[in-house]
Amino acid sequence: QVQVVESGGGLVQAGGSLRLSCAAPGRTISDYAMGWFRQAPGKEREVVARISWSGSTTYYAESVKGRFSILRDNAKNTVYLQMNSLKLEDTAVYYCAVRGRAYSDYAPYVDWGQGTQVTVSS
Repeated sequence: QVQVVESGGGLVQAGGSLRLSCAAPGRTISDYAMGWFRQAPGKEREVVARISWSGSTTYYAESVKGRFSILRDNAKNTVYLQMNSLKLEDTAVYYCAVRGRAYSDYAPYVDWGQGTQVTVSS
């Protein structure tokens, strides 16, 4: 199992911005597809954004499209989730995950971070 570490969560007012970071020291992330997920209290975990292993394709949940961006910095071996125009309903624990096989956009996510709390206040 590979360690995955998220950071950057916190408390922000509605309309504000946050950038989450995800590091996976045991992986060369440029070889792996990755995703950001979130889980709000009483709700199931849902995918927020994904990036293909090549970095050429991204996917966003409808609820965040146009506001969130998933970005990858290969030199820093880090994936980011830039969150703008935050809404109250974005409050959740955010998780980063790495697919279990290099050069695959379909392998299951096998390595997960511990999560970082994002709280949006009015």
